[in-house]
Amino acid sequence: MRSPRLRTRLLLLALLAGLTAPAPATAAAAEAPPAPTVEEQRLDRAAPREILRRSGFDAVAPEFARALDRARSFAQAHRVVVREGSRLWRRAVDRAQGRGPAGGDLSRDDDRPLYWARLALTRELRVWQPGFAVDARQRAALVDALEDTSRGRTDIRLRRASDGVRRVLLTGFDPFTLDRDVRISNPSGASALALDGTVIETADGPARVETVVFPVRWQDFTDGAVERTLRPVLPRVDLFTTVSQGRVGRFDIERTNGAWRGGFPDNDNVGRTETIPVPDPASQPQWTTTTLPYARIVTADTGRFPVYDNTSVTEIPAGGTAPVVRPDGPTPGSTARAGGGGDYLSNEIAYRATLLRDRLGLRDRLPGGHVHTPVLQFGAGNTDPATGAVTDPEFVRNRLDIIAQVRAILRAAAEGS
Repeated sequence: MRSPRLRTRLLLLALLAGLTAPAPATAAAAEAPPAPTVEEQRLDRAAPREILRRSGFDAVAPEFARALDRARSFAQAHRVVVREGSRLWRRAVDRAQGRGPAGGDLSRDDDRPLYWARLALTRELRVWQPGFAVDARQRAALVDALEDTSRGRTDIRLRRASDGVRRVLLTGFDPFTLDRDVRISNPSGASALALDGTVIETADGPARVETVVFPVRWQDFTDGAVERTLRPVLPRVDLFTTVSQGRVGRFDIERTNGAWRGGFPDNDNVGRTETIPVPDPASQPQWTTTTLPYARIVTADTGRFPVYDNTSVTEIPAGGTAPVVRPDGPTPGSTARAGGGGDYLSNEIAYRATLLRDRLGLRDRLPGGHVHTPVLQFGAGNTDPATGAVTDPEFVRNRLDIIAQVRAILRAAAEGS
């Protein structure tokens, strides 16, 4: 099943009308290309360049730029973007799952080549100066198409419910806090690449996993990226879990999600402090809850990291003014200030996904919620961001163990669901 973003599709239909023929070879009418984003500017640092080189993904952007330069119309450029974005996603998944060449000595389980290569492509799109007019709306539509295809959003393929294979959806995230340490990897994104399209054998039969990776940017969530991706998918799956990196040394099954953004800067160094903006805010609840079988998950033998049922939240009690930590969940009438997963985008994706589940009338039949992985740590002696290596054996071992445990958690969640 393909589920491209509806807004992009409608915009492209409008843009493609009358733009399929080659335009005159002049860029005089085109708007000046925008500058690279804060996120894209990090590409010039040494660690991203090394990650791309040691995975073979350093050739992706130059090839993409050459293909763009051969386009003679907006429609041709759009075809290039869709083709290359889809190819990048499949290449990253294949590499993570051991298919095709490794492209270098960087561990195959590494999620960072996809992240940095995608940014290299979006930067090429932003600075691209074609021989025909491209306005700001068209360029934005191309960036949207690249985001959709290179994140797996258009690659979700769900089998018929009658074939006896249960359908599982998992979402991951890009690396983040990159100004603290630009070498950072995100085990949730690595898990998404490792598990996409794979089948997990459970005591109740096989379960096939489809995955998507989301950006760490407030604006994408404000624009409805989660809802556009998940709305056509949730009614057709048997289990879903959003996954992100959480605390050191532990997994958490987050019991409760809060309707609050705490303002921590995203990958574009933008902060948002506000109630999570969703459609139909008049009916928006302060809290949503997991329907994952948390009791079964925390007692299962899933791996070396302990797994907790996390019930803590931070609230402003009804009639109060100051935030209070509640270890056993929210009290009636309270206002959210942090879910179990905090007040950043981990909490927000869990809140949006479970709110969408409930608004689609799926709460009683669809297990779903959020899993926080341990923080992915570098090995001893390699913790200095300024002088440390981009990888080390302990770093790889930790990531592989987290991926294996995410898979085991999915198995435990799927059994009996």
